[in-house]
Amino acid sequence: MGLMVLVATLAPAARAESPAPGHAAQPLKQPLTLEQALQYALEHYPTVRAAIEDIHASAAGIDVARSASLPRLDAVWQANRATANNLFGQLLPQSVIPPLTGPVLGAASGESIWGTAAGAFFSWEPVDFGLRRAGVDRAEAALARARAGETATRLDVQTAVANAFLAVAAAERMVAAAEADVDRRDILRRSAQALVDNQLRPGVDASRAEAERAAAETRLIQARQALALAQTTLGRVLGMGQPVATIEAGPLLARLPTGDIPAAAPAGHPLAQLRQASIDEARALEAVLARTDRPRLFLQSAAFARGSGASPNGALDGSLRGLAFDRANWAAGVQVVLPNVFDLPSLHARQAAALASERAESARYDEALLTVASQQQAAAALVQAARAVAANTPVQLAAARQTEAQARARYQAGLATIVEVADAQSLLAQAEVQDQLARIDVWRALLQAAVARGDLAPFLDLLRQP
Repeated sequence: MGLMVLVATLAPAARAESPAPGHAAQPLKQPLTLEQALQYALEHYPTVRAAIEDIHASAAGIDVARSASLPRLDAVWQANRATANNLFGQLLPQSVIPPLTGPVLGAASGESIWGTAAGAFFSWEPVDFGLRRAGVDRAEAALARARAGETATRLDVQTAVANAFLAVAAAERMVAAAEADVDRRDILRRSAQALVDNQLRPGVDASRAEAERAAAETRLIQARQALALAQTTLGRVLGMGQPVATIEAGPLLARLPTGDIPAAAPAGHPLAQLRQASIDEARALEAVLARTDRPRLFLQSAAFARGSGASPNGALDGSLRGLAFDRANWAAGVQVVLPNVFDLPSLHARQAAALASERAESARYDEALLTVASQQQAAAALVQAARAVAANTPVQLAAARQTEAQARARYQAGLATIVEVADAQSLLAQAEVQDQLARIDVWRALLQAAVARGDLAPFLDLLRQP
């Protein structure tokens, strides 16, 4: 029964990600306490590092959005060698045929001349009807969501580490209980064999005692296997990529905490905060789209100069004279850009999609509140039941020890059968395991209460109690 509980505990933690290649974890001092394990995971686990980098990327996105308020100043210089055959007519806008200026020459020519051009173009949008501010708000909402995601990730990682640590502690106690059971079965086997050899007991007693010892040895092997798996899982969730050999779980087993985890408002839970940040981000996108179809006002100016080896009379100078500037111009003005009318249906569809996304995120937020509230209620029930079990198992263990001792004494006196002793030893082994796991289950229940609260600080405070 205890082995099934341990495997069920290990299953969620085993799904955690493995450390990314190229990010070898630093050596970890062992034996490892639970507080050290939690801190180490926050500093080294890949998903935590990824969440922190997401925050950095989102913070940079705010700078990008704010830079949209800056003016543009574009400059260009070019020199080319080309023919000067111009043709009267119009071309549709395209990006394949280079533009050609100047008069149409009387005849086509294959001669080429040098040409040069340089210029600068300044553009600034003083009025955008709130479009750029909405873009900054959206970037800030993305940053808030990244920070909420990082907080939720930290809680998930710490939860996985704490569960894995408690699983290792439980596995170690199960191994100790299995070893004690093997020792008792071995004593019974030798005692039964001596009685059989002296013809005081039938030979079946020796066979039964041998079978009981072999079964206990099998359970010990399984317990050691579960411990190895638990140590591997703990190493994985720590971001180490290798098993954790030893832990310091003595304080968890030496006493039971006297305090409880106080409840908190579900809205303050990291999961609820993450959902709220998603709502805010969806609303920020709506604000951007609501201002996309408004006119845009630009102040613009340009200054440029050109040189050409071609003269208006058609004479072509193939020398380097075309590399010098012949004419210079400047221009300044105001440009009003109206939205594309045919983009309005697409824009309205995007606005509808953004509104639907906001409603979906609102529904997920409501679901998160229900989930957190139910988790807090379930955790409170778990803590109460775990404390009651932990108070009862010492009574069960004491009675089982007395039963086993009396059964052995009766067997030695010829008043009991080998079956009675074997049953008493099985009852004692089960009581030992349940007594050890009951203490760990109290800590597990308190951990779940802290997770449901969304903050492990009260749980750590209980760990530090003298």
